[in-house]
Amino acid sequence: MDRRTTGTVEANGIGIAYAEAGTGPDVLLLLHGFTGAKEDFSDHLDPLAERGWRVIAPDLRGHGESGQPAGQEQYSFELMCTDVEAFLDTLGLDRIVLLGHSMGGVVAQRMALTHGDRLRGLVLMDTTHGPSGLDPALVEAGIALVRDEGIASLADILAQAPGINSSEAHQRILRTRDGFADFGDRKLRSVSPDMFQVMARQLLDRPVLLDRVRSLTMPTLVLVGSLDTPYVEPSRRLADAIDSAQLVEIPDAGHNPQFEAPERWLEAISSFLEALP
Repeated sequence: MDRRTTGTVEANGIGIAYAEAGTGPDVLLLLHGFTGAKEDFSDHLDPLAERGWRVIAPDLRGHGESGQPAGQEQYSFELMCTDVEAFLDTLGLDRIVLLGHSMGGVVAQRMALTHGDRLRGLVLMDTTHGPSGLDPALVEAGIALVRDEGIASLADILAQAPGINSSEAHQRILRTRDGFADFGDRKLRSVSPDMFQVMARQLLDRPVLLDRVRSLTMPTLVLVGSLDTPYVEPSRRLADAIDSAQLVEIPDAGHNPQFEAPERWLEAISSFLEALP
């Protein structure tokens, strides 16, 4: 049975759209990655709700159906972290388990460092403690294209070669899941051009958090696809740095294991949640 609902709330001066499923006091908040959306977790909202969790997936600012304020000063990891805090306050949620995927994992690390008392547990999924593993030249070319011609022009180019430079796992999903390439295309076209330019560069240039995350004490799961080459070693270093962390590498999965190995992903998340105090 589909138990999902959607809504939008005002938080930190913008509208934050979200999808959720389930009820009760145990809350899991899911943060998507760069140019992603709340729909990145749609397949798993109901299964997690059936396990007793209230599961909420918002669109981060500049993404999907959430607010897209104009101006590059409107986008940063700090603002996204403040959005998450305000979103929780608006929904009346005191303590949660927080999962962050890729860029969302950076937001989740900052949330853990600044508001760790609100987190029962932390899941860092296919993310890193420092600059991303993206090719700087390709990122700068994408930023220039979006600045000069807009998001649609970048999307048009990428639509000609979906999944370029992606893992074999991602290529497999493109071949076998109907509409998956169109799904990625829609997500990209929905983002703010200002957000794209700012956050793409911040992903390249952001400071290393490895020494800071050593202070984290909440139960932590570091999750990574075994084929997600740029993120496997950073994930291992994160797990080594956080004393309370466990590392799970999902075989035959790339940067989006929730799609590429959904059963193993759900098993890893469920096992972690069931073991929480």
